[in-house]
Amino acid sequence: MSTQRVIVVMGVAGTGKTTVGRLLAGALGVPYAEGDAFHPAANVAKMSAGTPLDDADRGPWLDAIGEWIRNSGDLRGGVIAASALKRAYRDRLRAAAPGVLFVHLTGERALIEKRMADRRGHFMPTTLLDSQFSTLEPLQEDEPGVVVDVSGSFEDVTERALAALRGLPIHEN
Repeated sequence: MSTQRVIVVMGVAGTGKTTVGRLLAGALGVPYAEGDAFHPAANVAKMSAGTPLDDADRGPWLDAIGEWIRNSGDLRGGVIAASALKRAYRDRLRAAAPGVLFVHLTGERALIEKRMADRRGHFMPTTLLDSQFSTLEPLQEDEPGVVVDVSGSFEDVTERALAALRGLPIHEN
């Protein structure tokens, strides 16, 4: 795996995108970015109030993430945590930066809900988990990336992600 690739750690809220993303970035020796930091204040306020975002809300957020991916890939690569729940969102990110890879974190709803409930200081309430699952379009076989189960420790999840990424064929774009 080229170190100039950018990895998007994706999945519904509560899967551990931030924690796994930071661990992956550390293991690969590349910068990490938190996708939530790219949300406009209006998006954060909407989610904090328990209102799901729509596609129009996500557009500027995806464009900002796409720019970060493009710029990071031109440098030394990176890892960013971003839900990227729909294929159209991932297509938009790939259009901005064709070499991007996805690590789709997935798992049992009960585990994800428990992890989400145990978080402190995050704006996303557990009441939005159903909307996350209903919006989710899982990573498809023709999309560049891997699917990783989130059971076990975050270190275990990260090791599984690294092993799966190492198994991907290298395609330069």
